[in-house]
This record gives sequence, C-alpha cells and structure tokens, in this order.
Amino acid sequence: MEISMETKLRMYETMTLVRRFETRAMELFKNGKFPGWIHVCIGQEASVTGAGLALRKDDYICPTHRGHGQCLAKGMDTKKMMAELYGKKTGSNHGRGGSMHMADKALGILCGNAILGGGLPLGSGVALACKLRKTDQVVLGFFGEGASNEGIVHETMNLAALWNLPMIFFCESNQYAELSHRDFHLKIDTIAKRAGGYGMPGITVDGNDVLAVYSAACKAVKRAREGKGPTLIDSITCRWDGHYVGDPMVYRKEGDLELWKAKCPILRLEKQLFESGALDESGKQKIIAKIDKDIADAEAFAEESPYPAVTEALEGVYA
Repeated sequence: MEISMETKLRMYETMTLVRRFETRAMELFKNGKFPGWIHVCIGQEASVTGAGLALRKDDYICPTHRGHGQCLAKGMDTKKMMAELYGKKTGSNHGRGGSMHMADKALGILCGNAILGGGLPLGSGVALACKLRKTDQVVLGFFGEGASNEGIVHETMNLAALWNLPMIFFCESNQYAELSHRDFHLKIDTIAKRAGGYGMPGITVDGNDVLAVYSAACKAVKRAREGKGPTLIDSITCRWDGHYVGDPMVYRKEGDLELWKAKCPILRLEKQLFESGALDESGKQKIIAKIDKDIADAEAFAEESPYPAVTEALEGVYA
C-alpha cells in the first residue's frame, strides 16, 4: 500500500517519542522516583507504532504489562502517563494503576493487564459490543509470543473467529518470554501458523519495519471493519532490555542484542527519510528537541502533582 510522507514522518516522531520516553522512564525508576516495576519496549517501537497508527481514535487497544509504547502510539498524553508512573492523582488511572495498568477511555485504551494474555478476552468482549451495536470500530489486542501459549489466548481466538468479531490479535514476538528465549517454548517459527486452526488469516511481518507493520495492520483493520472477522498478526521484533528494568539478563543469547540493535527500527526509517529528502539533520534535531521538552514537561507535571488522598482509597471499589 502507498504510505504518505506525512504518515512516515508521524511514524518517525512516534517511534522517537516511545524510545526517549522509555529511556527516561528507566532512568527515573532507577533513581527511585516511582515504586513498583516497569517493563520497557525499547527496540519494539516499529511494532507498537505501526499497529497504533493503523487505528482510528474511536478504536480500542488492549495494552500489556509492557504497554507504555502501545499507549503512546494510540495517543496517550505523556503527562497523564508519567503521573501514573509516579502514582499521582493526575495520572491516567488517578495513580491507582501504575506502569502495568495504563488506561484512557477517551482514546479507547482499555486498562492494561499484567496477566499474560489477560487483556484479550476483555478486548473480545468490547469487540462483541461493537458488533452488536453495529459500529465499525475494531479492537486490537497486544500480546507476546510467551502469552500465545496461554489457554485463554487460544480460547479467545477461537471464539472471536467463531463469532466473526472485529478483532486484531497482534503478537509482539520480542524473542523472550520473561526469562526464556522463544526456542525454549515454541516449536514453530511464527505463531501466525496457528491462525489456520482458528479459521482466520495469519500474517507474519518484520516487526522492525514500521511500514510493513502498518500495512499489515491496516489490512487486518479493514477486514475487521468490513465484518469479515479477526486476523492474527505476528510481528517479529526484539526487546533490547530485560524483562523488567534491573533484570541482569543472564539468560540472553550471546551476540543476540548486537544483532538486533543493528536492525534498529528508528534508524531504518530515518535512513529512508534522509535519502528521500523528507528529513535532514536539522529537522531530526528539531523533532528530538520537541519530544525532550514534552517529556521534561511531563516529568515536572508528575513531580508537582499530588498523591491521592488516603480518604479516597475505597473510591471506585465495588462489592
């Protein structure tokens, strides 16, 4: 499919935002600025960006525990995200969710789920609602190749295909399921091969090529909007950092990181933009400066925001 230069530049800006936000979030976490754990998606920027930009504002996504980039690509405000990381009242979940449970109802960002594959059945419920209401909205559910072996993932894909739901199952195959390389738990080279067993199309795509990811996602979204049912996309990429920030990564295959860094998704698109004349070094630095200011403003906003009051602890809790 033909992709406009405007879209390509937006992809570049989004991937750069994800990379620089995640890098700063790691630094802040290591400096003790916020509690809990964080899981970053550095190296996977093309996958989240290509998927996110294929959607409309009123479409939905189901984020995972490694969901910062997924939410940023769908349009989440950096201030709301940073404040949520800090556990502040001004955060996307009013400081109650933290890193692994980002949400934004206005943007169709269903609450992130720290349980592997746990967001998919919730997303399929929303997809069923879209179908019953006869809207042309779609739901894109993120998961990893480790989660692909969870029973709930198989059950959800089977039911979504059976009921012809407007759902895209988007696997970010980042090579490692927690502390295990994919070779340890997968016999097949791509989980897209499983799609035939559910009666849906399966697409394998180079997850470090944002243009290829975007094209595959657009094809799946179009199919879902037309009422033709779900698609399974396997986006082959790699996370550069550990399962969590602070992970010593003693399980990592030798030479693996260097191999994948040579396939950097941002540099890949940057090279194309420079060669076409759509971007030069001056333009690149302007984009970076704008993004860094946005992140710095978000950090200041989070620092200055209040924590939720103790008296609010039971608000939103149902019995």
